[in-house]
Amino acid sequence: MFSEMGKYDSCGLFTKGHFILFSITIISIVIALKKTYHKNKEYVYKIIKNLTLFICILEIFKILLTLKSNPLTAVNTYLPLYFCSILIYAGLMSSFGKGLVKRTGDVILSTGCLVGGIIFIIFPTTSLPMYPAFHFFSIHSFLFHGIMIYLALLLNITMYIKLDKSDVKYFSTFIGIMSLVALIINHIFDSNLMFISKNSPGTPISILYNLTNGSILFNIIMILAQMTLPFYIVYFFASKFYKNKTEFFKN
Repeated sequence: MFSEMGKYDSCGLFTKGHFILFSITIISIVIALKKTYHKNKEYVYKIIKNLTLFICILEIFKILLTLKSNPLTAVNTYLPLYFCSILIYAGLMSSFGKGLVKRTGDVILSTGCLVGGIIFIIFPTTSLPMYPAFHFFSIHSFLFHGIMIYLALLLNITMYIKLDKSDVKYFSTFIGIMSLVALIINHIFDSNLMFISKNSPGTPISILYNLTNGSILFNIIMILAQMTLPFYIVYFFASKFYKNKTEFFKN
């Protein structure tokens, strides 16, 4: 469960272990939504706050565990500065922020978290290629991203937040700031935070990297894509949901 990387055979992608973790995650999300999709905004707010605090505690434990076997310079292994790290920051902004800060957190939770969470459980490249399926880091990653998907769907289904097309400015600004910080750190430590500086073999990102020969065009496209596409993808479907007032997850 807490063994060092390489001590046991890794699970790998699209294997039996991956399928089991994927299935458990999806089933858990469906069950959680069935129990909470009808809750009011006050109750949903408590869910966001409690899950955010839980994730923060879990992330701190993960960082401490990672630093036991990795140097501080290995920022890729512990620094929460990947796209999916938005769950932590958006959750805190939504739970404790006011005004535009809270709005930004809610927007990110309901859009970026859904896209980021879904992509990860399909391509869990930061855990399963290095660890067994039932290792702490593998289980943590699926729990983390499962919560991302759950919160995003919950906020949209309960209409805790009703997205507006103009909300893209909040989403893009935050992701842009994260990307700028990541670029600076990547340059200093030769890392690949936000997946914007290097190739990611075995993922669709490698196609873009090869097409651009890893040039600055790759950095620009990756940053702009993360700043816009997740928001517009979710907004498209959410706007249809608002318009038709469709009820999901009926008993």
